[in-house]
Amino acid sequence: MKALAALILLVQLPIHKAVPAAPTAPLGCDDPEAEAAAEVAVSYINSHSHHGYKFALNRIDNIRVLPQGLNNDIMFLELDLLETTCHILSPTPLANCTVRSFTQHAVEGDCDVKLQKLDGKLSVLASKCHSHADSSEDVLQLCPGCPLLASLNNTEVLTTVTAALNYHNSKTADAYLRLLEIGRAKIQAHPVPIVSVEFAVAATNCSAEEAKDNVEACQLLPDNQSNFGFCTATMVMSPSKDLKVDCELYGHQVPTPDIPFLSQDTSAGLLPSVVQGFTNHNLRLSHNSPAASESSSSEFPTSMLSAKSVAKRAVAEVAQHDKVPRPVGFVPPPPPCPGKIRHFKI
Repeated sequence: MKALAALILLVQLPIHKAVPAAPTAPLGCDDPEAEAAAEVAVSYINSHSHHGYKFALNRIDNIRVLPQGLNNDIMFLELDLLETTCHILSPTPLANCTVRSFTQHAVEGDCDVKLQKLDGKLSVLASKCHSHADSSEDVLQLCPGCPLLASLNNTEVLTTVTAALNYHNSKTADAYLRLLEIGRAKIQAHPVPIVSVEFAVAATNCSAEEAKDNVEACQLLPDNQSNFGFCTATMVMSPSKDLKVDCELYGHQVPTPDIPFLSQDTSAGLLPSVVQGFTNHNLRLSHNSPAASESSSSEFPTSMLSAKSVAKRAVAEVAQHDKVPRPVGFVPPPPPCPGKIRHFKI
């Protein structure tokens, strides 16, 4: 009888079924976690770029998270970047760099970045980038009189850079400077023809005075003394040539493994760079981090949705929800991606 009573009691006990965990909401492009990942990605991109200028985040186009295990996620980002006025050699923090305005003939960068978030720490596994200048038509439509980007090997551009560097070296009592690369150039035709150039330079082991006797003997300083700089110059071409030059040396910066462009190997590779036929240095960056392991392949998934397809899907979902009666004043939530535009859209 006791066994029977125990069996009846067991049958009457409520059975608690395991409740499945609620699915995690997809990460939005403007979520703090997405923005933190984008900040790490942009820093990585700038520290591995060897030419041109630093880029700043304009918008997070898309984000995809693939859980790998406990406290281990792989993140894929699609980023829109904009060129700043800081050359890649400049020690100025990105937060203090000014994004070039639309009327200054802006340059946009498009990047795919793969990161790993392990125990809360973000690291970049791979990145692929390219950049392009806004179309001349778009600039002229908004600003008909604005000068446009000129080819970096344009004859007038090369003449202005050479004249500007010679002028600076003839007036300074400090180190003789050599050209590393021409960064940007614009030509204004009206009302007066003006050529504006920007170029990176490096100090040599000669003074400007010593270079007058044997300029060929002047070599770039070694790594432990390297001193890079940046020059801007404008040349009024007519009725008489009028040249204005401003050069700044950054001072010696200690190279680190994360900033390879400060090494002598890279600076030597820049000399001399005029990017034949192009108006801007392409952010043609394809880089795999040494931290990437076989278990965390650096390949980007071909199935990753583009920002446009994500946006279309989000709009369709909002439209579907709008068919349901809503209270007066209801505002549908914004789509999770693409994110907000921080500066302007090209």
